[in-house]
Amino acid sequence: MFQRLQKIFFLSFIISVFICTDIYAQDKGVFSGGFQSNANFFIRDSLIGAANIPQYDNQLIGAEAWLDLNYAIKGYSLGVRFDLFNNSNLRDPNSSYSDQGIGKYYIRKQLDKVGFQVGYIYDQIGSGIIYRAFEERPQLIDNALVGAQVDYRFNNDWKASAFTGRQRNLFSTFQSIIKGAKLEGYYGFGKDNPLSIAPGFGIVNRTLDDETMDRVIGVVKNYIGDDRFKPTYNVYLGSFYNTLSYKNFSWYVEAAYKSPDAFNDPMASRTVLFGEPLQGRMRRAAGSVLYTALSFAKGKLGITLEGKRTENFNFRVDPNLSRNFGQINFIPPMNRQNTYRLTSRYSPATQDLSEQAFQADIKYRVNKKLFLNLNVSNITDLTGNLLLYREMYLTGTYKYKRLWQVIGGLQIQNYNQEIYEVKPEVPIVETIIPFVDFLYKIDRKKSVRAEFQYMIIGEDGSTLQDYGDWAFGLVEFNMAPHWSLVVSDMYNIGPGKNAPSDANGEKIDIHYPRFDVFYNNGSNRYGLSYVKQVEGIVCTGGICRLEPAFSGVKFSISSTF
Repeated sequence: MFQRLQKIFFLSFIISVFICTDIYAQDKGVFSGGFQSNANFFIRDSLIGAANIPQYDNQLIGAEAWLDLNYAIKGYSLGVRFDLFNNSNLRDPNSSYSDQGIGKYYIRKQLDKVGFQVGYIYDQIGSGIIYRAFEERPQLIDNALVGAQVDYRFNNDWKASAFTGRQRNLFSTFQSIIKGAKLEGYYGFGKDNPLSIAPGFGIVNRTLDDETMDRVIGVVKNYIGDDRFKPTYNVYLGSFYNTLSYKNFSWYVEAAYKSPDAFNDPMASRTVLFGEPLQGRMRRAAGSVLYTALSFAKGKLGITLEGKRTENFNFRVDPNLSRNFGQINFIPPMNRQNTYRLTSRYSPATQDLSEQAFQADIKYRVNKKLFLNLNVSNITDLTGNLLLYREMYLTGTYKYKRLWQVIGGLQIQNYNQEIYEVKPEVPIVETIIPFVDFLYKIDRKKSVRAEFQYMIIGEDGSTLQDYGDWAFGLVEFNMAPHWSLVVSDMYNIGPGKNAPSDANGEKIDIHYPRFDVFYNNGSNRYGLSYVKQVEGIVCTGGICRLEPAFSGVKFSISSTF
């Protein structure tokens, strides 16, 4: 009740400020905003698994909408956002969610060297390893800090910040308290600063509320022997990070530590009396992350090398939460963020309990027409004995004047489906994917683009792994500045052991077509799509989750003003 009254008061205050400023101020400031809406029309298709959730069974339509309003005047920045969810599958693709209300509000003010901010705050420390308040709307992740933040700028190069509050939980907040601070700066050495450093240091504390602590105790008290531990209210995290730059080289390094804290480990075994050990339990341990990235760029050549070691670094507002709920931090992924449909089908989610990873990316421009790119990544657990993910990705881009462009490439993958998708006793998926992307410019306003991809998948005995082999084709026609038409089909050309079966139990090959129409008019974009999509991993901004199959029609609107 208090939170609702608080939001009503804040919204009334913002409206009053808008009105008074418009009437009395000579400087009327800058008003801006945006609107985004999605609507899904669900068409049941039990053959591909698009069934047995409320939207397919009886609701049939789901929608989401966001309206942002922002105003800036004389050093003040004010904003409010209205959120709407009706039978939405965005938060959890396997269920339905409906609610509406004020999803965000804020006030910011800069006074000389000091800046103040209250309301919903988005920020991060370093690369986000110990703290990141962020939004990924396609998965309805919004981990804003609802509280206050103070910034102090010593000079143009050095700045300190401190914050406190609770993490957003849709239209309420989690009850645990989050506090933190950071100091960041820059220093150049020598003439024209050929050598420079950009160091930073951050600390974060999370204090559990009594209700959350009671739930943790309720779980742990059922453990026996060494599985038992004494939970604590507070956990502390610290990180040091720095970017060292010298001429053509840049080296970023970040080291983070987390004091002993309770967290869920789905892979840990638990002892039970008079029975077999159970898989999955809550543990308490300290955690650490070491991340580094070294890059070199000169002339035609660019090289980036990355490495990361992660141990017991699950950090949430509530240790009982899982999946993408209640995460306070963000650990950078260590694989290429692929965009083609088949090359992105198997994408590894960051493992925050046991992961060591390496990645190398090499770009070379042969001449003005030909560009080459090689990316290699390897991810294992901390022992190095359990392979989680391995990828080799090679592409070549050839441009002929301004008439046409062709991209050809090859991806080779090893993907641990048992770990990433929690599918027990399945082999590591092995794929080989050749692909080609051709773009032809008909004239200054018209162009056509075509893609073709083919996935050759490994075998488990005499059976193809997972869904089996795939073929994907796409044709896109653009008429600037308004229209885009896209037709594609993903065809399960060689059904594997997890592919759908007919009434006789025989595996069947299925087409997954998609038709898109997009219309742009100034700052407005409209989209209408018919989609049939197979179950698989979906990643947005480095955050991944397993989503079920989808069948239906999608409509979207986005606008800025």
